[in-house]
Amino acid sequence: MDSTNSITNHKQEKGKFKPNDHNVLQKHVFFFDRNQDGLVYPWETFQGFRAIGCGVLLSAASAVFINMGLSRKTRPGKGPSLLFPIEIQNINLGKHGSDSGVYDKDGRFVHEKFEAIFRNHARTHPDALTSSELMGMLKANREPKDYAGWVASWTEWKTLYSLCKDSNGLLKKETVKAVYDGSLFERMEKEKEKQKASDKKKA
Repeated sequence: MDSTNSITNHKQEKGKFKPNDHNVLQKHVFFFDRNQDGLVYPWETFQGFRAIGCGVLLSAASAVFINMGLSRKTRPGKGPSLLFPIEIQNINLGKHGSDSGVYDKDGRFVHEKFEAIFRNHARTHPDALTSSELMGMLKANREPKDYAGWVASWTEWKTLYSLCKDSNGLLKKETVKAVYDGSLFERMEKEKEKQKASDKKKA
């Protein structure tokens, strides 16, 4: 199957969008498609960030930054929309530069690139990154004059680190792996819901 077909082909079951089994990038984004119609609108991005425990300001800023940045890229041949939807089936077209390369051009997970993150940058612990090691990785991935890519990578990784570092300030390998396939977001939402339920019982 060529790359053009991989962009346009996706599964539909009972009107619901289903990510392509081989396109892990689609699975990463799918959590934010709150009604599972294959489109992610700014309010869904906001809802997704709130669901994993982000504050209102960060969630709102993320919705604006992400949807304005990806809407046009993932809607090839279509005019601009003031609703700024992101089409999940074309999410690989939204890949930015200066990234880790863990997603290839078709959104597939590249295991060797993932392992290289920790092999090359995890100096203190083999299966985790400290804040300074994370910054070292971001600097190593920078492409010359790719300022937009620098900002996008920094924002993504620093947000992940802020939300998911452990009590020792370490971003663990298993956590990073889970964010690539989107399973981390689902787990974080469930944990937040359990915490809410527990707080209500205590009140």
